[in-house]
Amino acid sequence: VSLAGKVIYFIVLGRWEMCEEWQQLLNGVNGTQPVAAETLFCISSLEDGDSQCDLSPFPVPADDNTLHGPVFLQEPDSLIFPLDSEEKKVKLSCEVKGNPRPTIGWKLNGSSIDVGMDFHYSLLGGALLINNPNKSQDAGTYQCVATNPFGTIVSREAKLQFAYLENFKTRTRSTVSVRQGQGMVLLCGPPPHSGELTYAWIFNEYPTFVHQDNRRFVSQETGNLYIAKVETSDVGNYTCVVTNTVTNSKVLGPPTPLVLRNDGVMGEYEPKIEVQFPETVPSAKGTTVKLECFALGNPVPTISWRRADGKPLPRKARRHRSSGLLEIPNFQQEDAGLYECVAENVRGKNVARGQLTFYGEQAALLQSVQSRVSWECRASGRPKPSYRWLKDGEPLLPQGRVQLEQGSLTIANVSLSDAGMYQCVAENRHGVIFASAELSVIAIGPDFSKTLLKKLTLVKVGGEVIIECKPKASPRPTYSWKKGKDILRENERITVLDDGSLRIVNVTKADAGSYTCTATNHFGTASSTGSLVVKDPTRVMVSPFSMDVTVGESIVLPCQVSHDHSLDIAFTWSFNGHLIDFDKDGDHFEKVGGQDSAGDLMIRSIQLKHAGKYVCMVQTSVDKLSAAADLIVRGPPGPPEAVTIEEVTDSTAQLSWRPGADNHSPITMYVVQARTPFSVGWQAVSTGKQCPAAAQLCSISMWLLGSKAVTSIFCIYLSAVPEVTPANVSGGGGSKSELVITWETVPEELQNGGGFGYVVAFRPLGTVSWMQTVVASPDAARYVFRNESLPPFSPYEVKVGVYNNKGEGSFSPVTVVYSAEEEPTRAPTTVLARSISASDVEVSWAPPWESQHKGRIQGYEVRCWRHDEKEENAKRIRTVGNQTSTKVSNLRGNALYHLAVRAYNTAGTGPSSAAVNVTTKKPPPSQPPGNIVWNSSDSKIILNWDQVKALDNESEVRGYKVLYRWNRESSTSVIETNKTSVELSLPFDEDYIIEIKPFSDGGDGSSSEQIRIPKISSKDGGPHQQIVHSLILIASQIKDSATRNTILSIPSCSWQIGWS
Repeated sequence: VSLAGKVIYFIVLGRWEMCEEWQQLLNGVNGTQPVAAETLFCISSLEDGDSQCDLSPFPVPADDNTLHGPVFLQEPDSLIFPLDSEEKKVKLSCEVKGNPRPTIGWKLNGSSIDVGMDFHYSLLGGALLINNPNKSQDAGTYQCVATNPFGTIVSREAKLQFAYLENFKTRTRSTVSVRQGQGMVLLCGPPPHSGELTYAWIFNEYPTFVHQDNRRFVSQETGNLYIAKVETSDVGNYTCVVTNTVTNSKVLGPPTPLVLRNDGVMGEYEPKIEVQFPETVPSAKGTTVKLECFALGNPVPTISWRRADGKPLPRKARRHRSSGLLEIPNFQQEDAGLYECVAENVRGKNVARGQLTFYGEQAALLQSVQSRVSWECRASGRPKPSYRWLKDGEPLLPQGRVQLEQGSLTIANVSLSDAGMYQCVAENRHGVIFASAELSVIAIGPDFSKTLLKKLTLVKVGGEVIIECKPKASPRPTYSWKKGKDILRENERITVLDDGSLRIVNVTKADAGSYTCTATNHFGTASSTGSLVVKDPTRVMVSPFSMDVTVGESIVLPCQVSHDHSLDIAFTWSFNGHLIDFDKDGDHFEKVGGQDSAGDLMIRSIQLKHAGKYVCMVQTSVDKLSAAADLIVRGPPGPPEAVTIEEVTDSTAQLSWRPGADNHSPITMYVVQARTPFSVGWQAVSTGKQCPAAAQLCSISMWLLGSKAVTSIFCIYLSAVPEVTPANVSGGGGSKSELVITWETVPEELQNGGGFGYVVAFRPLGTVSWMQTVVASPDAARYVFRNESLPPFSPYEVKVGVYNNKGEGSFSPVTVVYSAEEEPTRAPTTVLARSISASDVEVSWAPPWESQHKGRIQGYEVRCWRHDEKEENAKRIRTVGNQTSTKVSNLRGNALYHLAVRAYNTAGTGPSSAAVNVTTKKPPPSQPPGNIVWNSSDSKIILNWDQVKALDNESEVRGYKVLYRWNRESSTSVIETNKTSVELSLPFDEDYIIEIKPFSDGGDGSSSEQIRIPKISSKDGGPHQQIVHSLILIASQIKDSATRNTILSIPSCSWQIGWS
């Protein structure tokens, strides 16, 4: 968020007068530079009437001479200073502009630095120089402070840190033993340090380094080495190399031996992501974002990247080595979103997700309304940032006229004392950003010098006109209007708008004349005058008319008008919605007429493409109108489409086609011409008996000629009685008094000739006589028999036969089809509802009392709506079959809901039951268990945690669920307890993942973070081992690798730990 350089000028009501010293400024006496009169005003708010003069800038374009508060041109950046550097000075930059020129000071950890009294500090321009920097004295947070008569602002926080890198404390590391084919992680555990680190691993001895590929990965976040699938070539000693990028110093850790176990080879297993980026990654504008992702698995997993919203990855994004690192340079707003890393092999896949959020400078919304000023400060980030405000560098607290709420600042009844520099400070755990603004207080009388009324305004009789009146004034003036010398009164035609403009509707000739707008406020009165001229409207005298023409003709579409000849007039034409370009299309289109009242359009040598809608548009300075006509163009038919030749033999071929465009002239005949390699030109096929478009034709090579005249075609017919009957004869459903019968059509190749159709036969079940009907279309797949006397939901025997020109074929097997049913007539009974959690309700009912003789109940529809919602917007859940209960989910906690049930079938839904009410339970506790501690005794693990207390609007805690699983297993075991401790009997030879969450009547509450309990081997047990376990738990929950490894630097202990 940035308000830098923004100035808001505000109004204080009172009386004003010119001060003598201001008059001197106007005249430029005593060496002062002259100032424009409109920028100087005397502001008075004293009740005793005494004037108090002040200099306040009017909002003119900013330049070097404009008076304004401090604005940062450059703010200090955080620095990391090498402890062993030969350079003995640190420079923190700060550059500020303002008029008058601001003075600059500095703060360290919130306290002012006295540069004049401490030789340790000095100023170079606005920059702070620290001589002989000392880690214990000078490390901390610095801010630049700029002040001038308009107020004070403070810069963003800049941290000064001192870079160093100590040696590894541990001399030796235990041997790591794994199976061939198993995934493995070697921990680096860097020593205490400050400054950015890079990591590499030596294999056996220098200078052989581990080469990263799709099987091996070195995390630059933790320094750990990951091998997705161990092979025999991996056996050896591994040494972690840590380099401080600031000091360029480098240290080597103790070697870690890696050996293969002799108890077998690890089988195939799905990918397990061990390196993944955080769920939320706040990213600053312009920075380079790096996301790490790597998985263990057998076979070796492949790593791919994608965006969850389906958008492609940014083209600038780069994948490194094994695709385990995704790098996005110059991060921008459009790069933000949910990113996914997909690890996949033949045994399965796993996905890691993280949200990249964007933060950067944004413009703030400034709003002022009369005697009230409001600023809205908004910043994006996760966690959601908190806000506070500063005035002139000091905290601004809400009191009286000053209100602060969620980043918004409101000052009511603004006075001179409110002038100054304001800053919004947005912060979360990732950092702090500042946004600045200046509040100045001014007043001015109405001024038309730059916004005079329009000298001449034209309008047509019967039209509408608005004459704008917008003088510059603070506060907002009142407006009055005159026509000539007479005061103008508002009526149903004449209105003065809120912004002072005059609106006249249904204009008459009598409205013509001069109009004067007068604006008045506490500081003066001003007026401006303009003229209104009323013209006669334009009318179309000869409109273009629709025409029917033939290709090649030329026509003229008329367009003639009557209009006020003192006005310029313009004619334009459009064709099918697009303006005609007479330069580009001059071969066919030309404007003719020869006088200013005619804009006729000539179209030469008309083609088929010229058919469509033509619109003549006429415009003057006071009105515009249009007239349209349709042009139909007739021409030869278009070529037949989809021409195919099949089943070619020595003397025959089968030819088919689809009619092309007729171009408004009906097609009467087709002709087929043929030629051979030995013939001269095209020759018509021998005439004979005429046949349809699908037949066997006697010719050698068949070609189509798009032409008008057509001869008949000599044909050979091959046909027989159809043998294949329709399949899947069924039906049912439909509307009242209908019997619907359906079937699958017989393919054309199985119809055995032309004139193919279907014979549909049906009769009530148990009767003898069949009713039959013929469906002549070979593509038909459905027949509907309608009869008002048809009883609903009655069984009918149905069969479907076939026929063609050769005769009738056989019928399909008889099947039973029911006529259309009626919707249910009774509502379900005994509707009951109970809340089973904060978001779920269970509803049950009994079937309708009366059995359904006229249809079946296919299921039930449950409608659920909240008390403050409309019933028509209810949520609907449908059950199928005889189910008489269901669960309604995704509801709001502690809310009153209404539920109703009704039966349905293919005909529709029946009447609804009476609504029942139910209130959902309060939401479950939102606070997860805290202070989780575990220790071990024998083969048991004992967990303890703090009790979770529910809020007033949450359900009471009834107990806790402890979820645990092997680290390499997906299935989870659950133990419930009403205590704040639990004892688990778990073997120590496996890694475990444990979570704890409370449960209540409202459901399960928030879960704790996952706790990884590594497999542990210790030479001695008892209390010493319990302490070790507790320390491992604490270390496993700490993301900072340096702190974690410091905790684990305990002598006389040995364990094997793995975490991601």
